[in-house]
Amino acid sequence: MKKIYILWLRQIKKYLRSKSRIVGSLAQPLLFLLALGYGFGSVFQKAGEGNYIEFLAPGVIGMSIIFTAVFSGIEIIWDRQFGFLKEMMVAPISRLNIMIGRTLGGATVATAQGLLVLIISLFFGFHLSSVGAIIPAVGIMFLIALLFTALGTMIASLLDDMQGFQLIINFLVMPAFFLSGALFPLKGLPKALAFVATIDPLSYGIDALRFLLIGEVHYGLVRDVTMLAIFTSVFLLLGSYFFKKVEV
Repeated sequence: MKKIYILWLRQIKKYLRSKSRIVGSLAQPLLFLLALGYGFGSVFQKAGEGNYIEFLAPGVIGMSIIFTAVFSGIEIIWDRQFGFLKEMMVAPISRLNIMIGRTLGGATVATAQGLLVLIISLFFGFHLSSVGAIIPAVGIMFLIALLFTALGTMIASLLDDMQGFQLIINFLVMPAFFLSGALFPLKGLPKALAFVATIDPLSYGIDALRFLLIGEVHYGLVRDVTMLAIFTSVFLLLGSYFFKKVEV
């Protein structure tokens, strides 16, 4: 456990020491809240859907989490190129423990990023349905972060090129984000898009966050948590498997 803790702590310290990373990762969520929240707010209200900022904020929180989480995988490629990964591999610690420590650290950082966006969204007119919902919402954020950190680890374990990693991640993450219902309601979608949303793990994370934070739900909280847990477990297993195959 101590070895896992050290690897987890390394990820946290790297995040806290990189002020530019913290500020830079908040720029995109702020842009979405400003441009989309206020730009489409009147259209959303005319459609009888209520306050768009309140609808949008959980989606933007999810966006912040997944991008922070999935790009933590690039650190594996970075560590491999600079030899640090090799040093960890020859140390008296199993590859599984290395993967667990890195994944937990990346997920913790991504969850903290989601909390920052949640706090910022309050200044844009977002209102929580219940302050007590923050604690279970953090649990959902952590599940989302674990899932996409494991995805980033899996992809990084198969590649040794940073540019290729970024291209593949954008190819996977951008559709997952836009088709998750983060920016628009899932009800009334064409059957093809509705089907894609049901196989998108982020759909369940955003839906659960939206229920806990503003009381709106599409699939149901039990289904959301169950499906999110299943997807997270699958990606953790895949991430562990491919990380064990890494050659340094």
